[in-house]
Amino acid sequence: MTTSRPLILVSNDDGITAPGIRHLVEIVQGLGAEVVVVAPDSPQSGMGHAITIGQALRLTRNPVFGPDVDAYECSGTPADCVKIAKHYVLKGRNPDLVVSGINHGSNASVNVLYSGTMSAAIEAAIEGLPAVGFSLCEYGPNADFSHVGEWVSQVCRHALAHGIPAGTALNVNIPKNSATPIAGLRLARQARAKWQEEFDRRLDPYQRPYYWLVGSFLNLDHGTDTDEWALANNYVSVVPCQFDLTAHAGLSQLSTQWQLPLPEPTEVAAPPQPVPSQDYGVANLG
Repeated sequence: MTTSRPLILVSNDDGITAPGIRHLVEIVQGLGAEVVVVAPDSPQSGMGHAITIGQALRLTRNPVFGPDVDAYECSGTPADCVKIAKHYVLKGRNPDLVVSGINHGSNASVNVLYSGTMSAAIEAAIEGLPAVGFSLCEYGPNADFSHVGEWVSQVCRHALAHGIPAGTALNVNIPKNSATPIAGLRLARQARAKWQEEFDRRLDPYQRPYYWLVGSFLNLDHGTDTDEWALANNYVSVVPCQFDLTAHAGLSQLSTQWQLPLPEPTEVAAPPQPVPSQDYGVANLG
């Protein structure tokens, strides 16, 4: 009996020539998948879920991954890349999995809001496609990706075999390589944290002022069920993320305090293309 190869779409926010996406392409090729890449033609870090409106998108084939990978560079954002991949490049074929990354640097906690890596994955989830964003907690172009293959492969295999809950993208962060072996995969929630930011005022060579955003990460959450705790304890963190930003807990509070009517809940319509709703259990992630 012949089993068809899974189709995996790959994107990122660091650009099509970044080391992280090359590692990701090689890893998913190792799963026996047909791989299509649509990624930005230049770095798009911190773009969040921006899309291009009012100007043209350019799409050009790029043979950077060799003859076995149909790869394109796009002038737009990570979300643009997923949109144009689904609606133009794949010509009506739906990928079995969309993966984004591997990002150079953490996208845990509040960083998910700014992340172009996760925006590509979340855009896929909006389209009803199972998606995962991968990040390595090491910044810089020479980051060590030598240990990530096992964990990326494991998550992708679970996603292909069991699916991802509808309307959900997984935010997977991998600790940097160290002498301590990674303890395993751990399901987690997003830690409550923020950036303590400042704008550093500087002068250019013409003595004109400009401003540079600087700051430090402030973890306000001491729970042991968070992504930041998992990473600090050398686990790969796996956080299910949704694009519904409704603060459901706030509905009742506002209804009471503001004396506004709270309608009865209605059944949520299924996404355009349902995906299997089986969630990961702890045993699956061991």
